[in-house]
Parts: sequence; structure tokens; C-alpha cells
Amino acid sequence: MKDANFLKANNARSLWHPMTAPSDSLKNQPTIVTGAQGVRITDVDGHEVVDAVGGLWNVNLGYSCQPVKDAIAAQLDTLPYYSIFRGTSNDKVIELAEELRAFFAPDGLVRAFFTSGGSDSVETALRLARQYHKIRGEGARVKYLSLKKGYHGTHTGAASVNGNANFRTAYEPLLPGCFHIPAPYTYRNPFNETDPAKLAQLCLQALEDEIAFQGAGTIAAFIMEPILGAGGVIPPHPSFMPGVEKICRKHGILLIADEVITAFGRTGAWTGARLWGVKPDFACTAKAITNGYFPFGAVMIGEAVAEVFESDETGRAAIGHGYTYSGHPVGAAAAIACLAETQRLNVKDNAAARGAELHAGLLALQSKYEAIGDVRGGHGLMHAIELVSDRASKAAPDKATAGKVQKVAYEAGAMVRVSGPNIILSPSLVLTAEDVQVILSALDAGFAAL
Repeated sequence: MKDANFLKANNARSLWHPMTAPSDSLKNQPTIVTGAQGVRITDVDGHEVVDAVGGLWNVNLGYSCQPVKDAIAAQLDTLPYYSIFRGTSNDKVIELAEELRAFFAPDGLVRAFFTSGGSDSVETALRLARQYHKIRGEGARVKYLSLKKGYHGTHTGAASVNGNANFRTAYEPLLPGCFHIPAPYTYRNPFNETDPAKLAQLCLQALEDEIAFQGAGTIAAFIMEPILGAGGVIPPHPSFMPGVEKICRKHGILLIADEVITAFGRTGAWTGARLWGVKPDFACTAKAITNGYFPFGAVMIGEAVAEVFESDETGRAAIGHGYTYSGHPVGAAAAIACLAETQRLNVKDNAAARGAELHAGLLALQSKYEAIGDVRGGHGLMHAIELVSDRASKAAPDKATAGKVQKVAYEAGAMVRVSGPNIILSPSLVLTAEDVQVILSALDAGFAAL
């Protein structure tokens, strides 16, 4: 490995980072991670901390999951690549599809389409939703509905259904026909409603109103995260997603669950849809499907949608979509091992237990520090702290405030993530109670430094 001085001097000179202004990288040295073990990462200066970001929501099993590493190594020795485009397949992708069909059976999802990651999975679901309606002779159904504050990736279609201007403005005009309704975000919403159940009903009514305005016969799908992630960890009231499902069914609109973050146990349930008792038409997955060890994703497809595609004899169901690395055998081998280890360790239960401890600790910090306006979470290991400059007015803090907390927390032993005024926590699902206390102590130090 090159020495620390080389790495620090050449980072910004050689590369641009996602979600960062190049000028910021030139002015501010990033944390350069050079090693990881368990749930801890080590930087180029030898400083070791608990990774409370879990990579990027994806290292559910930590950095030492040997079965996944072994599966990758073995597959590289056997079949390092082959395409699954028309006329060819590979053994690992078939095995994985069967495993996923069993895993997602309680969600009513019976087929898999493989991708290279989360944005690919969202793009795939959006396309297949339009195609589904065309097969059925309803070609006017081309529009998409989604939630403000929602995040669905960075491809043009995915960015178009995103509900945050930060991911849209620089790239507009985007895909036409994408419309957004208010999110059930209790801390801030256009209705000034603080009761989660009442807010859920107001947002559902907004969905009904938008469908009536657009015309149900023009709408292909509604896409949502079961718990909004990058938008600030916004868990809806339990009535919300079932209400969305009911409205979609009434109007013939497909429901896409963006499970890129929430699948495989992060919410304390095996899937976000299962957490709310919903059966979507599509589920987009990626991230934890290989524990972050290999770029890979899958769209799971519901039985009714599959039947329409598989029974068509007009030629309209031919799928003119896919990726060079769809069904990559090394990724499939990693995913098979990862799924087995995820279930063997029953990580959803640990996520629920450690998440409850972390949430209680964050609420205690809120009672201690005026800078904490809102604490969100309560479902597994998905948490956010929203910072304010004044609690009464909920005024946003100075842009540098969250970064100050992050820096001191890192020095005190935990890597946390900043997104606008939010500090987001999404640690590995193999976290221990002791690790939770390290994270809380580090955040305590960060807020004390303010």
C-alpha cells in the first residue's frame, strides 16, 4: 500500500467523489479507510472506530463475514463471469433465484430479475411497470407517483421519482410524468399535523387527490421506501403503506417497494413490506444482498405481474432491458452465502434489540442537548437525529453544525453520516450492546463539543 502522505496528497487530484463537490474534496481531506474488521474500520492514520454507517447501509454482516468471502473466492476459481442474456445462464444465478423466491414468498414475490445495484433495480422496476400495462393494452399508463423526501437512486428515471431537490436540480429536465405527494414526516409537513395516524390519513388523501387529478388510467406505478432512508429516516405510521396498497389496488396502479435499504433484516423484520403487512408488485433490492462485498441487485416480481408477462403471446412481453453484469455468477455466489448467513444469525432480531437500545440512548441525548430537534427510528437499526438551531421554531442549524458533531464523534470512536441537518445511523446488524454504547458515547462527545 502507498504511504499515508501519498494517499492524502493524491485523493482529490485523482478522483471525484459521489455526492460531493470536487472543490470540497480539494479543501477538506476525507477519511481514508484502509482496513476493517467486525464492525470497526481503521483509517490511514491507524485510528479505529465503530462504523455506525454500516458502509452505506449495506454491510449488514460486518467486515469479517468469511462465508461470503470464501464463496467469492471459490466462484472466481470456477466461473468468474458469464452472461445470462438470451440463450445462456449459469448455475449460481439459478440457485440464487430459487433461494430468493423462498425468502420473499411471504411478500408474494415469485420471480427475480438481476441487476448491478440499487439504482439499476429501481430503473428496472419502473420500466417493467410500464411494460406490464402495455402488455395488458393500457399503454396510457406511463406516469409515476412517489413521496417527497424519498430517495430512489441516481439514474435518470430513479432521480425523477426522487423526492429531494438535491438529487434533481443539477440534472433537470428529468423524466416527464413523475409526481410527488407529501411524505408522512411528522416533524415537518405541510399540514402542520403532529399526530402520526392523522398525518398518514392526510397523506393518503393527497395520494387520492393526485390520482384523481392525473387520471388513474395514466399512472403506471407508485414507488416508496417502506421506511424513508436517505431523506432522513422517516418511518410512516403503520397504517400508511397498507393504505397506499389499498389505493393502488383500487385504481390498477402497481406498487413498487424500494427495499434497497430495508430488505434482509434492517428494520427488525425480514423486509420492509413485511413489517407493514404489505404485498407489493415489485421489490427493489441491492446493498445487503451481498453484504457490500460485490456490486449486485435484484428486482423481485409479484405473482400477478409475472403471470401477465409469462402468459403473453403477442410479443409485447419480450424484455428489452438488462445489464452486462445481470446475474453475475460471482455476485450470485456471494448473495447465496450472504442470505444463508443472514438467516443463520437471525440478524433481524438483533437489529430489533440493538435498535431499541440505540433509540433509547438517542432520546436521552435529545433530553440533554437543545441542538437535537427530533430523533427518528424505532424500527431496527435505522436512526436519524435532526439538528436545529432553535427547538421552538425548528429552524435549521448552520450548515457546518452537523459536520462538527460528526468530526468529534469520529475522534471519540464512531463514524456517523451527515445528510443535510440530519445525522444518520445505519450500523451493521451484527452490532453488540457494547458497540451501541460506543456510538452513544461518541455522539455525546460530539454534541458536548457544540
